[in-house]
Amino acid sequence: MQPVGGSPLDTLLLRTFVEVVACGSFATAADRLALTPSAVSGHIRRLEQSAAVTLLTRTTRRVDLTPSGATLYAYARNILDLEREARARLRGSPWQGHLRIGASEDFAGAWLPEALRQFRLEYPVATFELKVGITLDLLRQQDQGGLDLVFGKQCVRSGAGGHLLWEEPLTWVCAESHDLDAEEPLPLALFAEPCVYREAATTALNRAGRPWRVIFESSSIAGCLSAARAGIAVTVVSRSQKRDGLRELGEDDGVPELPYARFYAFPAVATRATTDMIEAARRVAVPSRFQSGARAALADK
Repeated sequence: MQPVGGSPLDTLLLRTFVEVVACGSFATAADRLALTPSAVSGHIRRLEQSAAVTLLTRTTRRVDLTPSGATLYAYARNILDLEREARARLRGSPWQGHLRIGASEDFAGAWLPEALRQFRLEYPVATFELKVGITLDLLRQQDQGGLDLVFGKQCVRSGAGGHLLWEEPLTWVCAESHDLDAEEPLPLALFAEPCVYREAATTALNRAGRPWRVIFESSSIAGCLSAARAGIAVTVVSRSQKRDGLRELGEDDGVPELPYARFYAFPAVATRATTDMIEAARRVAVPSRFQSGARAALADK
């Protein structure tokens, strides 16, 4: 890729750019890349000069993509993916193992496909097994030797040795046409116990003194969202899971603030395959962060 009148785009600079976007911070990206913050700033400046456009807008609190930056970011990810694939093929005899993955439904449905695609670029002959379920159950299966890697969520900091990938707000949602009666108990559509979203919702309501009742239970996010879209209940999801036809509720609707959902990776053993799969999942967090207000995180944060 070579802009008219510009120099070729350096993959080193593109890698720094992608990392800055992923971290949302020059300082954090510098730590990840083992560079100084001034070196990271220099890379971005050189990339902007090479592309002849402004890629990022910076304030004291955040880093955002410009429209040109968003365009280049999409190309940069593809360029770096191709580079990783080329390196893997040149190494020859890539890892040919079988990776047993467990994932919560929201992770499996939204982010895992792209993470698997990126992992497959480096391990084209690897095979996979996937089990979808509740994080707690999946971790139990892992303890029994049944899974190599679990992707799941918590609403508190994990003490089980997990790698924090990103975090984003939990939010109350209901049908756009659903008018809540503040005098009536809040009608809820929730997962059956145990569920971290259910626990977060009921705990917040009890602390706020807001009456509630469960009128719909489901073993899937799709089921709870269907009840919400039907206008019969309110449900709780991470913000990136909000769908068309739903509106987000706030204090004016008489609902309390909810905690952040934290998405983790739990490897049974830290191998090259599990480490690379976790890194692929971490890269997937970037679009979600810009679309839903999620926050990318460092490993072992």
